[in-house]
Amino acid sequence: MNYSSKRFGFILSSLRFKKHCSRTITLGVALTTASLLIPQNTAPVAAALENSPKTVVDEVWQIINSEYVDPDFNHIDWKIQRQQLLKNKYSDNKAAYQAIRKSLKDLGDPYTRFLDPEEYAELTSQTSGELSGIGIRLGTDKKTNKLVVVEPIPNSPASRAGLKAGDYIQSINGKPTKSMSLEQASAEIKGEVGTQVKLTIARPEKPTFDVAIARAQIELPSVSYALNQERNSKVGYIKLDEFSSHAAEQMQKAIQDLSSKQASGFVLDLRGNPGGLLFSGVEIARLWMEKGAIVSTIDRKGGNDKFAANGKALTDLPLVVLVDGYSASASEILAGALKQNHRAKLVGSRTYGKGTVQSVHSLSDGSGLAVTIAHYYPPNGVDINKKGIAPNITVDLNRQQQTDLSINPSLIGTDADPQYSRAVAILQNEFISKTKNAAPVASPK
Repeated sequence: MNYSSKRFGFILSSLRFKKHCSRTITLGVALTTASLLIPQNTAPVAAALENSPKTVVDEVWQIINSEYVDPDFNHIDWKIQRQQLLKNKYSDNKAAYQAIRKSLKDLGDPYTRFLDPEEYAELTSQTSGELSGIGIRLGTDKKTNKLVVVEPIPNSPASRAGLKAGDYIQSINGKPTKSMSLEQASAEIKGEVGTQVKLTIARPEKPTFDVAIARAQIELPSVSYALNQERNSKVGYIKLDEFSSHAAEQMQKAIQDLSSKQASGFVLDLRGNPGGLLFSGVEIARLWMEKGAIVSTIDRKGGNDKFAANGKALTDLPLVVLVDGYSASASEILAGALKQNHRAKLVGSRTYGKGTVQSVHSLSDGSGLAVTIAHYYPPNGVDINKKGIAPNITVDLNRQQQTDLSINPSLIGTDADPQYSRAVAILQNEFISKTKNAAPVASPK
């Protein structure tokens, strides 16, 4: 089946997601190359202003003025900028948003960005690793243009209600879906936790039926994993899609489960991972590293926060990390720490090269602001911004290989995946070396 799709409480890597999709419409703001701190609740900072679009304009100005990493504001007179912004008359919030975005462009920093209320809500859902909904991935059948369930999330309300991949949704709360876009269907299905949505479902070779599903808070899966039999050894393959607030606990579960199944080593796949929460990256590094520096951050006042391993690693088994040009931010923090502490070898292509940290603020009208507040540095102290991290072993995919993996994502993490195959070969050599170096055991008399 061919269909376009939208995700509800579900995040997948782009390679896997393209299996059935000619285009990708993501329900949310992507964490594109952004290391984020926990969102901050920012009270209105311009109480003297009347309740108008100018309130949000001044809130943004105040946050940038006090937190932005560059005290010279890209050689802009930021105080004059405020005067100009407040002189303008704004017909509505959209006009104010447009002025804010234009003003932020002058900073020359793509990661300091304004988020309208919908974008901010979606971003906080992603960073929290949770979403209110029924837990389905929704799409449109390209041939019939019908609304279809691509996949229900395991253990979600949709899954418990019996929805299956391939189910057609004929109506939502009594409204026919025939003329609905994915965005309109999204708006109809979303709602407050505990409320119900009624769907009319058509299933091939089955009578049409109605189902009422209660919306719930759903934890978004950031980690998927499998135990692969590779020759005479078992390799734990872990794919990390993003660094949400639940990613570390999901990673912990994956490592423990694969270790209990006698994995001999691990392949950690960070390809296509655009980043996420800084602290999530630190906590995941600590699951793999017993000792060593992880990352340091420096703000505009020279404040230097340093993060290191805490002696609580879950495993010391051999590890290879897969990276590519879309591995960014928190992915680079993790990859850099593992490489430079000689805990893992990196295989693949040079990473994206994004060495800054953002803090996210909520504004008084429900909109938000992500502002760059610091630079971060891997253990060796080298600035990776716009440079990236080079793998230990470069294995670039050619266009045909990229196309093959995109068309058939089931090949990812198999012998048909050149970067994964090279990672397995490295692990096999380490297994052999470890066996040869093992101390002989004396035979009993």
